[in-house]
Amino acid sequence: MFRFAHPGLLYLLIVILLLVVFYVVMVGKKRKAIAEFGNPELLKPLMPLLSFKRGTWKFVMLMLALAFVILGVAGPQFGSKLQQVKKKGVELMIVLDVSNSMMAQDIKPSRLEKAKMAISRMVEKLSDDKVGLVVFAGDAYVQLPITTDYSSAKLFLSGINTDIVPVQGTAIGSAIDLAARSFTPEAETSKAIIVITDGENHQDDAIIAAKRAHEKGIVVHTIGMGLEQGAPIPQKGASGQFMKDGQGNVVISKLDENTLQEVAKAGEGVYVRASNTDVGLNQLLDEVNQMEKTLLEERVYSDYAEKYQYFLLVGLFFILVEFMILGRKNKYFMKINIFRR
Repeated sequence: MFRFAHPGLLYLLIVILLLVVFYVVMVGKKRKAIAEFGNPELLKPLMPLLSFKRGTWKFVMLMLALAFVILGVAGPQFGSKLQQVKKKGVELMIVLDVSNSMMAQDIKPSRLEKAKMAISRMVEKLSDDKVGLVVFAGDAYVQLPITTDYSSAKLFLSGINTDIVPVQGTAIGSAIDLAARSFTPEAETSKAIIVITDGENHQDDAIIAAKRAHEKGIVVHTIGMGLEQGAPIPQKGASGQFMKDGQGNVVISKLDENTLQEVAKAGEGVYVRASNTDVGLNQLLDEVNQMEKTLLEERVYSDYAEKYQYFLLVGLFFILVEFMILGRKNKYFMKINIFRR
């Protein structure tokens, strides 16, 4: 089997065609200019060192060298064997709270931004595990289906904000239920959910949802985003202004640690409280890595060997030949006649 690692570079071969056309045109002009002085046959004795053939050979050598250099740079590869690659890991769903309370700044720069940065760093540490992302406020949505495409995970993560879910609130239970349904169907892999929220649950029973997930063999971990003293929630579009209740008092969002501890207990998982120095995802990633890893994917790849060096060597050979061919006839070699006695 044969292929090029960078086939797009083969378009550079068009340059050789353009140079050939240019060379033919210039040689034609040169011959025409000589013909204007008189009969070329009669002018030969006046130009004994002139040689059109040598110039043509030098050009041919140079074009062959350029062609082989382009082929070498394009990365020619020859398939040598088939290689079976097996990926073993776990499936992990991140459930991220995007309600307005996550904009509180007791954790800098905000609860939500700190969580996003921690998730991004965690994704960089994954290898063969699958990861998915669910966002929630009043409703829950799958932001990223379960995948091993970590670049896509970071891309989707960067676009998350509090406006991504139209209904405000904190429906942790609905988010856990959705995450539990979002794993690979009928896969016998180890599964875990990590819920990242401030825990201000107002709409459903997150503890029962965690129990339902655990009955399906899914471990539920929780991370509490927020400090004990809490913080006001910034008003959107108003710098230095904070959200207020119906009586005009500034709303202070506080971490509901008890709820998150109960959710983690019901899901046979671990609860971690975030801080300004550590969100806690690394600790939970260690927990995930201790889970039994099963075969997630098995593929057969063709193992290709790089052969670009041979093409570059041939190109270098033609460059040396072009350098050795003189553009004009050598006046000393012209006097040599091996057939003369």
